[in-house]
Amino acid sequence: MSNKKIAIIGGGNLGSAIAQGLLKSGFSMPADLTVTRRNLASLGELQSLGVQTISDNEAAIRNAEIIVVALKPYNVREVLAQVKHAFDPSRQILISVITGISIDDLEQIAGAGMPVVRAMPNTAIAIQESMTCICHKNISAEQAAYVKEMFDQLGVAVLIDEKLMDAATVLGACGIAYALRFIRASIQGGIEIGFDARTANLIAAQTVKGAAQLLIKENRHPEEEIDKVTTPKGCTIAGLNEMEHQGFSSSLIKGITVSYNRIAKD
Repeated sequence: MSNKKIAIIGGGNLGSAIAQGLLKSGFSMPADLTVTRRNLASLGELQSLGVQTISDNEAAIRNAEIIVVALKPYNVREVLAQVKHAFDPSRQILISVITGISIDDLEQIAGAGMPVVRAMPNTAIAIQESMTCICHKNISAEQAAYVKEMFDQLGVAVLIDEKLMDAATVLGACGIAYALRFIRASIQGGIEIGFDARTANLIAAQTVKGAAQLLIKENRHPEEEIDKVTTPKGCTIAGLNEMEHQGFSSSLIKGITVSYNRIAKD
């Protein structure tokens, strides 16, 4: 359990999910968390858990050691510029979970020498199953370990080079949508072969969850597991080959690269 004071600037869906995850995991106590938002009424659930909720970003920052910024990209510079004098690089770490804000942007906003972290979670953070990619600047090995441990409470975290952050956004964040589209297509196929929608949803979702867990828990390559269910002249290999004939893998790879090129272009 951490006893560091954590301020989450921006208590929207993502900021609130982070707070909830830190509490559910036992990493933070309610008294150690402060969440800011203009409309405090929407933070009623966190308030009921004992989390401090305020509208004063500067006060939240001054009283914190870890500052997680979960604002909208369009207003982050304006909001943080107003409280720049509250940052203290000697005792604080600034973490951004905002798309498109670079490490250098963060340091420029908060001041030279400020320990800064850029983290890219995905929407599964709401159930503590996020894949979060992290890069940082001006922080010690001990601080880096703390940040990784914090995001490990919300799923799985990995340290990467910042040059890969756009790629991480596509593979880890956009990837949620790709996986869900696969599941939806499986559900539609399940209905066509006889299942009702609810049952098809359950079977498709649990099957994908199980497939992912095989790779994660057993440290396997996908083809190892595919080989186990593709018997000679069987129905599995027939279905896989037909999907490949229709461009299944190719279309997925193309979709990932198109998404990446869109981010790189912007």
